[in-house]
Amino acid sequence: MPTTSHAGSSSSSRRSRSMALTSSSSHKKTLPPNGLPDHHRRSFSSARFMGLTGERTVKRLRLSKAITAPETTSIYEACRRMAAKKVDALLVTDSRSLLCGILTDKDIATKVIARELDFESTPVAKVMTRNPVFVLADTLAVEALQKMVQGKFRHLPVVEHGQVIALLDIEKCLYDAIARMERAAEKGKAIAAAVEGVERHWGSSVSGSNTFVESLRERMFRPSLSTILSENPKVVTVSPSDTVVAATKKMLEGHTSSAVATVDNKPVGILTSNDILMRVIAQDLRPELILVEKVMTQNPECATLDTPILNALHNMHDGKYLHLPVVDKEGAIVAIVDVLHITHAAVTTYQNASGGKYSWYR
Repeated sequence: MPTTSHAGSSSSSRRSRSMALTSSSSHKKTLPPNGLPDHHRRSFSSARFMGLTGERTVKRLRLSKAITAPETTSIYEACRRMAAKKVDALLVTDSRSLLCGILTDKDIATKVIARELDFESTPVAKVMTRNPVFVLADTLAVEALQKMVQGKFRHLPVVEHGQVIALLDIEKCLYDAIARMERAAEKGKAIAAAVEGVERHWGSSVSGSNTFVESLRERMFRPSLSTILSENPKVVTVSPSDTVVAATKKMLEGHTSSAVATVDNKPVGILTSNDILMRVIAQDLRPELILVEKVMTQNPECATLDTPILNALHNMHDGKYLHLPVVDKEGAIVAIVDVLHITHAAVTTYQNASGGKYSWYR
């Protein structure tokens, strides 16, 4: 199975990643006679199944049907199809109907609008991410989650019997990330209880040791957002009166898919690449004229530096949003975390609590 990210891979591995897509009709477009390349077919034997491990597999998640378009499709038409189905990614096929790329809302915001390309004359092949990584339908959901976290991408084509049957969004894996982080928190409680039991049996000579144990447990197994932010976190901010084009240029420069609209350094809204796709392009608005305040999500839910990562995950899962502004005690914006950033933190916490990366698969 490919192990490189959407962001790029070696030319040799790229050449071996084409596969057939399932069409929207009842009959399917098939692969060449040999199906997937040999190294892809061999990977089927290593897939883990629900019955063997007690874990959920990818095909047991609520998968989204893959929306496809030929690589010659205009960006405008691709956006129209994505908006009609309310999805933020589209799979691209070549002249042989084989998978050759993926187009996401972030690509549209930072590669099209920010660079002021013409929507109607530019084909998706010019801006798509080529040769996307895929995942097998019988792969464990947590393995798919780790693949996305490591590769820093949100979408994975799902393959079964050599054909792409669906598109997996990291949102569908958040439940599994939450479950694992809750297990880590429970393990922390058990460790703290054991230490406290020893202290009660032998007597404690250290003043305030219970407070120390509780603090240690919280930091190790229920860490806050402050533990995953860099010393000087980067956050893209815009004025509500900026144009959407100006906002996307800042998003491109900051390598992000969102911008926080601020007044006096306090968040009043958030503009994401999905907002741009659904509220600007799909509505035939002109991004060079429309203002951020007209299409942003107003007064977004924010977290604080002390918010536990697990709480933030729950909020994002329940609220169905992918970006979370972080503010200080005065309400000033200090950072923004996205679903990949926070899920990576959840994975790391679970791995640390379980004694190493291999326990993630057990």
